[in-house]
Amino acid sequence: MADLSVKICGVDFKNPVIPASGVFGYGHEYEEFYSLEKLGGIATKGTTLNRRTGNPSPRIAETPSGMLNSVGLQNPGIDHFINNELPYLLTKNTVILANIAGSTVEECVAVAEKLDSTEVHMIELNISCPNVKQGGAAFGTSCETAGEVTRQVRKVTKKPLVVKLSPNVTSIAEIAKAVEEAGADAVSLINTLLGMRIDVNTGRPVLRNNVGGLSGRAVFPIAVRMVWQVANAVKIPVIGMGGVASGRDAVELMMAGASAVQVGASVFTDPYAPVKIIDEIDDFLNAKKISSVREIIGTVKPW
Repeated sequence: MADLSVKICGVDFKNPVIPASGVFGYGHEYEEFYSLEKLGGIATKGTTLNRRTGNPSPRIAETPSGMLNSVGLQNPGIDHFINNELPYLLTKNTVILANIAGSTVEECVAVAEKLDSTEVHMIELNISCPNVKQGGAAFGTSCETAGEVTRQVRKVTKKPLVVKLSPNVTSIAEIAKAVEEAGADAVSLINTLLGMRIDVNTGRPVLRNNVGGLSGRAVFPIAVRMVWQVANAVKIPVIGMGGVASGRDAVELMMAGASAVQVGASVFTDPYAPVKIIDEIDDFLNAKKISSVREIIGTVKPW
């Protein structure tokens, strides 16, 4: 076997494959299929300060080569996560990235502050959430708001801080530089792209929320482009995601500059996708006689 280990923000991952936030819950269901310690890490379901019931249904819809979702961050709240879910996850011999979100800077700060006293390995701050104090625009859509929420969260935690970027922007590289300057230890991207479908028989959108986040195979080329742009704009590590469905996809994102990859929508069609991708990365490296996965990071040769 090739050496699949990577180090991000001082944290050791046994391999670079991480189920993405929102698709893996807290791992209970998937543990029926394989041991969670096979995974490089787990990005937990997005957690907010208080319990959220999420958006009304229908809130998930299939699209060509992908899916739309408007789940609305349904979760039991940070106290439940810390008391009931995190202790279990920390026994699984894999890196735990606690994904957090909030409707205000203050909420994001409060959640991060609670996590700082736990043994969680990393915090992943989702800045694609609407900022209710700024007219509902997502934190991650401007350098100013992205930098501000990152700066305030940075003040209350010493945990490695990964900022998850929104692709619904004019220049994701500029947003990445803003959060780097504000204290982010790494960035992850891409989050879902805003999309919409309409039921032509009823004339209504297929989602009750009208619009939702597009993920799956359809977004993969956009993810590769944005990872490459960001990796060339910042000095901090990049975690890539968006349509990853195979080991070759993972290798492609890593060649674009990602130090690790997250796997999202693919686990809905194949719960074994993350462990298959780990094996396929190993097969690729062995076939190419590459001894370590770290050797392929950022090796793309632009024309």
